[in-house]
Amino acid sequence: MIPRTFLMLALAMLLAGALPSAPGRAADAMKPAEREAIEQVIHDYLLKHPEVVIEALRAGQEAEKAREAAEAKAEIAKRRDELLNDPTSPVGGNPKGDVTIVEFFDYRCPYCKQMEPGLEALIKEDPKLRVVYKEFPILGPDSLIASRVALAAARQGNDKYLRFHAAMMNTKGQINEAVILKVAEDSGLDIAKIKADMKSPEIEALIKKNYELADSLDIKGTPALIIGDSMTPGAVDVATLRKLVAEARKS
Repeated sequence: MIPRTFLMLALAMLLAGALPSAPGRAADAMKPAEREAIEQVIHDYLLKHPEVVIEALRAGQEAEKAREAAEAKAEIAKRRDELLNDPTSPVGGNPKGDVTIVEFFDYRCPYCKQMEPGLEALIKEDPKLRVVYKEFPILGPDSLIASRVALAAARQGNDKYLRFHAAMMNTKGQINEAVILKVAEDSGLDIAKIKADMKSPEIEALIKKNYELADSLDIKGTPALIIGDSMTPGAVDVATLRKLVAEARKS
């Protein structure tokens, strides 16, 4: 049901030219009979022209999208240093690349895994691409364990983090602590050190920092990508990734 008040707003401009005006009337309170007459005009018009409601709804949705995009752009600019240059965030691709993809992800997110092959392919084909990985475990306790292990892996070297990250992203089926530690072992990590480091307050603080950064950007799900000065929520294919990177490179 669309509220009657909304319909009045949707047709305000249309009716403004059709309704009679009188000196001083704008300052007077509208009488109940007048309001009822206007509402009846709107009601009758919309019955004959329902496409006007669809137009108004689309215009409202587009305006809301534009507002959200502008707010995201402003927040990205404000948080640019945290997004691009945080030394505690692992980096893939070319560390000195001219375009950076910042990815907020969860190892248990099926959409992150769906996008991973395309992202890996793009990193290989674009020697000037840089990727910053933001651990954002939002899908339960096992996701949190995976992120803790990943950041503990980063303490053993960025290359070891990248190896573990790729292996986890390509792991199918149920993911629990036993599976995560097996992937870590198969990735050549020192498991005794992993188990000690993953419980450190420093790693807890890193994850908390990513939560706060995501919250400031109004990121509610994974994956979420920051490329240039815009945010792309949800999984995209490799063609879209190429396009977004090309646009960022131009600007």
